[in-house]
Amino acid sequence: MRFLIQRVSEAEVNIHSETVGQIQKGFLVFIGISITDTYEIADKMVHKLLNLRIFEDENGKTNLDLSSVNGSLLIISQFTLYADCKRGNRPSFTSAGKPDEANALYEYIISKCREMIPKVECGEFGADMKVSLINDGPFTVMLDSDELFL
Repeated sequence: MRFLIQRVSEAEVNIHSETVGQIQKGFLVFIGISITDTYEIADKMVHKLLNLRIFEDENGKTNLDLSSVNGSLLIISQFTLYADCKRGNRPSFTSAGKPDEANALYEYIISKCREMIPKVECGEFGADMKVSLINDGPFTVMLDSDELFL
């Protein structure tokens, strides 16, 4: 499982020119799910995400988590985080999760985040989405379960 996390001052997602999710200060999180991912891995990734301290404290140190700053989440599914570009010029996506299983994990992740964070917005699994953001910093972090939970 991969989470591409961007600290944002605002972000939104549109489908067919309609805004379906919008946040102010918080994290825009692109989520890639692989064929080997489980609910146990999802729980660990959500825990890591929600405790990630990348907001500045009163001394300018990145020492505060999402809850400490009353931040929000915008969660977007993105199977292309599992693009394999090793051979040729056309990416392969054979490591990406099967749509039904990946969607179930995606919805599970959203529900777990909503248990802890008051405002969680999301895109639509499998939709053609237009995402806009103002990256704060810029500050972008990649969490990869293969590297975090060996």
